Amino acid sequence: MSFPWAQQYTPQNPVMQWVDERLPLPRLVYNAVGAGYPVPRNLNYFWNFGVLAGAALMIQIITGIILAMHYAANVGVAFNSVEHIMRDVPAGWFIRYAHMNGASFFFIVVYIHMFRGLYFGSYKAPREMIWLLGVVIFLLMMATGFMGYVLPWGQMSFWGAQVITGFFSAIPVVGEPLRQWLLGGFAPDQAALNRFFSLHYLLPFVIAGVIILHIWALHIPGSSNPTGVHIKAESDTVPFHPYYTAKDGFGLGVFLIFFVAITFFAPNMLGHPDNYIPANPLSTPAHIVPEWYYLPFYAILKAFTVDFGIPFTGIVIIPAKLMGVLAMFGSILLFFFLPWLDTSPVRSGNYRPLFKKFFWFGLVPSVLILGVCGAMPAEQPWVLLSQLAAAYYFAHFLIILPIVSRIEKPLPLPNSITEAVTGKPLQEAAA
Repeated sequence: MSFPWAQQYTPQNPVMQWVDERLPLPRLVYNAVGAGYPVPRNLNYFWNFGVLAGAALMIQIITGIILAMHYAANVGVAFNSVEHIMRDVPAGWFIRYAHMNGASFFFIVVYIHMFRGLYFGSYKAPREMIWLLGVVIFLLMMATGFMGYVLPWGQMSFWGAQVITGFFSAIPVVGEPLRQWLLGGFAPDQAALNRFFSLHYLLPFVIAGVIILHIWALHIPGSSNPTGVHIKAESDTVPFHPYYTAKDGFGLGVFLIFFVAITFFAPNMLGHPDNYIPANPLSTPAHIVPEWYYLPFYAILKAFTVDFGIPFTGIVIIPAKLMGVLAMFGSILLFFFLPWLDTSPVRSGNYRPLFKKFFWFGLVPSVLILGVCGAMPAEQPWVLLSQLAAAYYFAHFLIILPIVSRIEKPLPLPNSITEAVTGKPLQEAAA
């Protein structure tokens, strides 16, 4: 992002001048997160969650590297190696709990970050690439989290791997061979554990690389803002440092207070008790559920209970299991098409009264209902509720949003960010 009023970095220290001439890293940092990066002056605390997601990833990488030093990816000793970390490794219990709860906090901040983007139209031009890279990050997170959940080799780890990889067997013809190729066998065993451990260790660094691209793409058009109005003058912006470094620092402090409180005082609150039982292929848990951050998608999977076919003939065209798998993956993949589904010229939901109603009273409740239904057994009334919520979820993006973006009459937009903040016209505020 380049503005004529952006400050240019000129190191004063001779050593920094020498470094900057040969490796412009100081200049890069200054222009990326320093006073050389102008940011809209009206960003609220919802814009903190991108930084918090980066902090959560760093926690996961650091604790994950330490845990990998003591973990044994062998089905015979994997569960005991986790117990060894908890009981015998100095501060091992803290590292393990921080890693385990860090995954939940990572998803919490990312979900809020995504909902902020959905509400304030951060996916609209010219920021489509930022949004698309964010969806890629989310998919990589989901894959990484699933593989990490398998590593303790408890009951829910084993049966979760059995169920999740079983989704691929629903694909006609190639499904079962694909599942066997992923697992390295007919069921989760040593080959699967080795593969999941290797990929779980690797993918966080891939995520970090995509985040760099995500930030790079962000710096081309610049940050969005709650009004959705373009930056028009220097008075619309403030330097990222010290204004937003201080604000992000405060947000990070609040985040760490909650994170440390859960890690120390309720470390198992977000986990499943069955995962403290060693994996037993001969004993199926009464109710298999994924981690909480997958529950809405798991509910969409379970919402399909009837095969699609020709009535009264018994001919099945699409089995219910395949429809559930397609819907589950489709519920995420439709995010890739969101910039072109919403054609409204107005970005911010604050100025879109009809969109705001469907968002807060339709989309948000449907996702919460799906989360609750995903944790419940596949029986009534939970199946019916999940079907209704899933139907609205898809209708919101594929039907409601395109129609609303065409028929809605937006509220008047402020002429500038400065006017939205000060209540004064841009020229008067500049004077």
